[in-house]
Amino acid sequence: MKKPLTIQLFKPSARLLDDIIIISIMAVLAACGLIYEYLLSHFAGRVIGAVESAIYTMIGIMIVSMGVGSFAARKVKCAFSGFAWLELVIAIVGCSAILVISSAIAAVQILPQIIAQTFNLPPDTPAQGGFIQVLHNITHYSPYFFGAVLGLFIGMEIPLIARIREQLHKKHLMHNTGTIYGADYVGAGVGAAIWITVMLSIEINLSASLTASANLLAGMIFWLKYRNYIKFKYYLLIGHFLCAGLVVAIFNFGGQWSNAFNNLLYLDDVVHQEQTRYAQVVLTERQLPSHNKPVVSLYLNGRLQFAQNDEHIYHKFLVYPAMAASARHNNILIIGGGDGLALRDVLEWNPKKVTLMDLDTQVVELFKNPHKSLPKALSDNILALNKNSLNDTRVELIHADAFNGIDQLIEQQKYYDTIIIDLPDPSHPDLNKLYSRSFYVKIRQLLSNDGVMVVQSTSPFHAKSAFMSIAKTIKAAKWRDVQQYQFNVPSFGQWGWTIATLNGLPAKERLANQVSLKSFETWLTPELIQASFEFSQGFYRNMDKVKVNELGSFILYRYHQQAWESQQGTNNSWYQNE
Repeated sequence: MKKPLTIQLFKPSARLLDDIIIISIMAVLAACGLIYEYLLSHFAGRVIGAVESAIYTMIGIMIVSMGVGSFAARKVKCAFSGFAWLELVIAIVGCSAILVISSAIAAVQILPQIIAQTFNLPPDTPAQGGFIQVLHNITHYSPYFFGAVLGLFIGMEIPLIARIREQLHKKHLMHNTGTIYGADYVGAGVGAAIWITVMLSIEINLSASLTASANLLAGMIFWLKYRNYIKFKYYLLIGHFLCAGLVVAIFNFGGQWSNAFNNLLYLDDVVHQEQTRYAQVVLTERQLPSHNKPVVSLYLNGRLQFAQNDEHIYHKFLVYPAMAASARHNNILIIGGGDGLALRDVLEWNPKKVTLMDLDTQVVELFKNPHKSLPKALSDNILALNKNSLNDTRVELIHADAFNGIDQLIEQQKYYDTIIIDLPDPSHPDLNKLYSRSFYVKIRQLLSNDGVMVVQSTSPFHAKSAFMSIAKTIKAAKWRDVQQYQFNVPSFGQWGWTIATLNGLPAKERLANQVSLKSFETWLTPELIQASFEFSQGFYRNMDKVKVNELGSFILYRYHQQAWESQQGTNNSWYQNE
């Protein structure tokens, strides 16, 4: 009589332990799966360039692949063996995908140089098209391939874990599906929280290795508990140890390897890389014969933001016309410009106070206190470049999304004599709102009646419709006089700005009345400024067809994406100037 009693007491507790282990493993794997999805989506946006479409495409591909994986799980005869081996494969692919993609892209990028050197081709005629273009397209869209593979494997997890649980209970479980999906949803929510709070701001290979570690640990716990059900269990154990070594290697050296691959994608030497919550930040150096020290360039998400040898052209045309056309220079607002270069030129006008609003605190900190994270020579060069403007006592720094941040300024009844908007191009839907009619309506409430606003307005050559849409959108926001001007910045090509006033004379006429420039200005001339307002005959011929960029319409974002894709093609998307 004792033996049956012992079995009855043991089985419920054993099944409860099984349930705790299985459901916990499922939750962990769900968190890992979501982080893998976010990692590949984030990386795809960086590689492919069209951030929003790349992210949504990746998510769509992975969801479809997960559905296919659910069907494919029916072909796995032994659920225990299939699940155990599956987790090992997911850990291997998950931790190494980013490195494999980076190395493949780098290899294809340097292939034309190798061919040119091998066949002694002229440096200005690199090998392009044909087989090179095919390889480029394959590597360019390879994140989608890895997303499909991971999605397929992740989709097999729930059907297999559900079968395992029923085999352990030795009966059909009425609420089995609900229990497994509950663990999956909760785990995915935890994974999303981890991604936002931790993973998003650390190096991407570090995120991948940490995620694979959790994946591998869950698989190891499963092996320890259910190894007697697993075929080839000792081969699987060896695989876990080998994968653990790969994870450790990527954890310690993945960032360096990835940086080495990424360095091949830039024309200059990469001297600093870091991942902020909003961008991958890269600083490069190039030694030019006419410069005593290396020329520094800044890239955000692979897109050039400034090059030291010609940034003065961009920033002088951004700042000087607006400041010169303004009646006073007491209180200035700069939106964007976290590198401090526009601020540097504004401080030449000796304002009483300058407010700089930029979202990315890490970028601002990099240019405010570069000695904390950069070598001394590079740090000194950066502080000399921006003249230590971010540490000026007259400067107030506000870290906020500009669309919401200016609401606080309006509530505080702030007014500014000049407003300088130095934001990246509208290459992402999140930036599109900062070029919307609603945004410029808000800005009107911050400007003094005789003040001036200027907006960097992308390229009038490469993105003509986007350039004109910015002016038309500002005009639709009830600004009285809206004018545009342009100049050639060698690193970007032909570039444009939009200047607007609320009252009084238009900016161009105000500038025409100034026959001489300020004593600190040694490059610009009055004639050069006036000439920049001139455009070719018929430039605005199709202005009526260009639409106003309303909040939520993404008109400007689409104009910009279509223009750069048609002008640049996909071949140079990694280097696409923004």
